[in-house]
This record gives sequence, C-alpha cells and structure tokens, in this order.
Amino acid sequence: MTEERTKAIELGHGGRMSVQRKRDAVLRLLRGEDLELVSRQLGVTAATLSQWREAFLAAGESSLRNRPDDEGHEQQLRRLEAKLGQTLMDNELLREKITHLEGGKPWGRRRPRR
Repeated sequence: MTEERTKAIELGHGGRMSVQRKRDAVLRLLRGEDLELVSRQLGVTAATLSQWREAFLAAGESSLRNRPDDEGHEQQLRRLEAKLGQTLMDNELLREKITHLEGGKPWGRRRPRR
C-alpha cells in the first residue's frame, strides 16, 4: 500500500469514521475551521460534515433539558390529571348513591310501570 493511500484511510478516505473522529471533525467546525478544508482533509463531503454537526448540536441541546422528554411528560401529566378528576367525580357520585340507598332513601323518583 502506498503511503498516500495509508494516510487517506487513516483520515477517513475509503472507510468508516469512528465516533471520536466524527466528534473531532465537528469540534473543528465549531471552532471556526473552514468546512471545505476539513472536508478535503478528511475525505468526506461537506454535506456529511454538516449532517454530523447538526446531529451533534441537536443531541447537545436535548441533553441540556431538565427532563428528557418535557413535551411528552406534560401531555401525559395533563391526560392523567383529567382522568383523576373524572375518577374522583365518579367516586363521589357513587358514595352519594350508596348513602341514599343504605339510608332507605330513594336515589331518584321512578315512574310507575304501567
């Protein structure tokens, strides 16, 4: 293998790039290095580097949240609060009905059967 080919493979030409190499490439971009220069040096397209950068930034943003899934958590919380409220109302009505029935009080007026 020629020295040039060996160096190209080490930099990413013709092979897969490790996570560490991708991270290092993205950090170079974030530090202000030219996209085209980094692209040529690593042997990957500028579009690929841009995708790595966007994925890196998106993952970083999500890790800064206090809760991993704030929106899903809030929706689930609202749904469960509504369900709890309905259940409490049902229980209250059932307790009242039981009290009336056990006390010999009719729950409601019934029409006589004809």
